[in-house]
Amino acid sequence: MADTGNRLRKLLESPNFDPQSYVKQLSQQSDGDRELQEHRQKIQTLADETAQNLKKNVYKNYRQFIETAKEISYLESEMYQLSHFLTEQKSIMESITQSLLSTDKDEAAKEMLAAFPKETEEVKQRTLTTLLEKVEGCKNIMETPGRYLVYNGDLLEYDADNMSQIQKVHAFLMNDCLLIATWLANRHGAVKYKYNALYDLESFAVVNVKDNPPMKDMFKILMFPDSRIFKAENSKIKKEWLEILEETKKNKVAKDKHKKEEEVPTSPVRQDVSTNPFDEDGPLGSEELVDLSPEWIQELPEDLDVCIAQRDFEGAVDLLDKLNEYLKEQPVSPRVKELRGKVDERVRQLTEVLVFELSPDRSLRGGPKATRRAVSQLIRLGQSTKACELFLKNRAAAVQTAIRQLRIEGATLLYIQKLCNIFFTSLLETAREFETDFAGNTGCYSAFVVWSRSVMKMFVDAFSKQVFDSKESLSTAAECVKFASEHCRQLSEIGLDLTFILRSLLVKDIRAALQSQKDIIIEATKHRNSEEMWRRMNLMTPEALAKLKDEMRSCGIGSFDQYTGEDCWVNLSYTIVAFTKQMMAFLEEGLKLYFPELHMVFLESLREIILVAAQHVDYNLRCEQEAEKKAFILQNASFLHETVLPVVEKRFEEGVGKPAKQLQDLRKSSRSVRVNPESTMSVV
Repeated sequence: MADTGNRLRKLLESPNFDPQSYVKQLSQQSDGDRELQEHRQKIQTLADETAQNLKKNVYKNYRQFIETAKEISYLESEMYQLSHFLTEQKSIMESITQSLLSTDKDEAAKEMLAAFPKETEEVKQRTLTTLLEKVEGCKNIMETPGRYLVYNGDLLEYDADNMSQIQKVHAFLMNDCLLIATWLANRHGAVKYKYNALYDLESFAVVNVKDNPPMKDMFKILMFPDSRIFKAENSKIKKEWLEILEETKKNKVAKDKHKKEEEVPTSPVRQDVSTNPFDEDGPLGSEELVDLSPEWIQELPEDLDVCIAQRDFEGAVDLLDKLNEYLKEQPVSPRVKELRGKVDERVRQLTEVLVFELSPDRSLRGGPKATRRAVSQLIRLGQSTKACELFLKNRAAAVQTAIRQLRIEGATLLYIQKLCNIFFTSLLETAREFETDFAGNTGCYSAFVVWSRSVMKMFVDAFSKQVFDSKESLSTAAECVKFASEHCRQLSEIGLDLTFILRSLLVKDIRAALQSQKDIIIEATKHRNSEEMWRRMNLMTPEALAKLKDEMRSCGIGSFDQYTGEDCWVNLSYTIVAFTKQMMAFLEEGLKLYFPELHMVFLESLREIILVAAQHVDYNLRCEQEAEKKAFILQNASFLHETVLPVVEKRFEEGVGKPAKQLQDLRKSSRSVRVNPESTMSVV
C-alpha cells in the first residue's frame, strides 16, 4: 500500500503530468465503480497529507518568523544604544576641540573684522544682490540700507497637519529678515525662484523638531497664528540653520537695544525683567517665549504633532494633562492665550483622528477591545458623550456586518443557533467592554440600553425573516424562539435583561404563527370529520400499536391502554386519535412560545380547536340511531372529554402558571351534552 501511494505521489508530482489523459486512462483500465472509488480515496488521502504538511510548514515558518522578529528587535535595540554612545562620544570630542580652538578663533576673527570691516559688508551686499537676481518679485528687497546676506540654502517645506511634502524652497537669511522663495521647476534662464514670503526676525520663533522618523532633520518657524515646517538636507545643515538663525536674532536684538540707548537717555532706575514667560507685563516677542519658557513648553506643539503622526494617542493626552497641570499655576496672559490657541488646534486634530479610529468605515475586526485605546483617550479629553456615541455606532456596524456575513443554512434551526451565538456573544463582549470603558460615566448607561434595543431589532429582523417569513412549522419556530430566549436569560447574569424587548419585537410574528397553525389544525380536523366512518382502528402490527402507546404517553395520556384491544385493535376512532396527537402537539409548541402578552390568543386558539372536535362528536351522538355505533361514539366522546380535556387543562396550568376557566367551562358544557344527548351544545 505504501509503495502504491509513493508511486501515485511521484506520478502526480511529475512536471509532465496531464490530468485529462490520466483520468481517461484510469477510466479505461478500471473494472468498475468500486475500483474508481478506491483510487479516488487514495488521491484524497494524498491531498489530506499534503494539506497537513503544508499546515505544519506554515506553523514552522511562522515560529521562525517570530523568532527572527525578536532577534531583529534585540539587534535594533543594541544598534540604537551603540549609536547613542557614538553620538555622545562625538559631542564630547567636538566640545573639547571647540574649547581648545575658541580663543585662537575669536582673536583671528577680531583681527579680520578690524582689518576689513567695510569690505566684508560690501561683499555680503554684492552677494545678496547677485542671489536675488535669481528670485522673481524681489526688486525692493535691497532698498533697505544696511541689509546684507548672512546665510542661504535649499529646504523642503512640509505640511504641519499630515507631514506631507509641499514644495521645494530656497531660504535667504539676512541680518534683519528671512526671505522664503519657491523653486520654479520648469523655468529656464537666470530666474530660478519666485518670491513667497518675507519675515522680520522679531516676528517669528525658531523651534527644533525632534528627529523621530519619518520626521528627520526638520525645524519649525512659528509666526502667530501660523507655523511652517522645513527640512534640511542633512543634520549638519539643520544644525547650521538653527545656530545661525539664533545668533542672527540675538545680534538684531542687541543692535536695536544699543540704538535705543543712544537715542533715549538711560533711566537711573533699572527695571527688573520678569523671567516668567506667561507674565502679562513681560515682553511679548516669540524669541522670549523660546528662551525663557521651560524646554518642554517650547517643544510641546511639535511633540503633539509627533504623537499624532505616530498614533501615540496616550502620549499626546499625557502631554496635554501635564500642560493643564502646569497652567493652573500661571496667570491668564496673552502669552498663555497664544499657547492655548496652538494647543487647542492640536487637540482638535487629535480628536478628529480618534473619531476616525472609531468610525464604522474602519476595520471592525478585533472586537470591542480594539476600540479601547481611542475611547479611553477621548474620555480623558473630556469627550465622554462623543466617545460613547462613536463606540456604540462602531459596535452596531460590527453586529450588522456579522449578521450579513452569516451564511444561510438549509436547516433553519442550525442557522438560528449560529445567529444567536454570533449576536449574543458580540452583545455580551460589547456590554463588558462598555462597563470597563465607561465605569465612571453612569450617564452613558441609558444610551447603552437604547443601543441594545436597536441592535436587538436588527437581530429580530434577521430572525423573523428566516423563521416566520419562510413559513416554518410551529415546532421549528418554537425551538428557535426558545433558543433565543435562553441566550437572553444568560445576559441577565451581567445585569442586562433583554427578554422583554425580544418578546415585544416577536409578539406580532408569534401571534400570527399561532393563528395560522390553529387554522391548519381546524381545517385538517374538519376534513377528517367529513370522512368519519366511526370504526375501530386496526394497526395491523404490534410494533405500530406500541409506537402509538408511546406517543400517547408522551402526550401525557397515561390511561390509553384501557382503550386498546386484542390483535392490534384500538377501541377509538382514527379521527379522534389523530385529533388528540395534533392538538397535544399544538399545546406543547404553544407553551414553548408562551409569554403573558399571548395568553388570550393561545387560549382562544386551544378553545376553537377543541370545539371543532367536541361539536363533531356531540352532533353524531345526537344523530346516530344505531345502538352499537352510538355506543362506540359515546366511548370516543368519553375519551375526549374525560381523558384528553383534563390533560389539556392540567398541562396548560403547569405551563402558564394559572388555570384556564374557559377550558373548564367548555368541558362542563360538553358533559351536559353527554348526559342529555338531545340538548344542543352552546359555544362558550
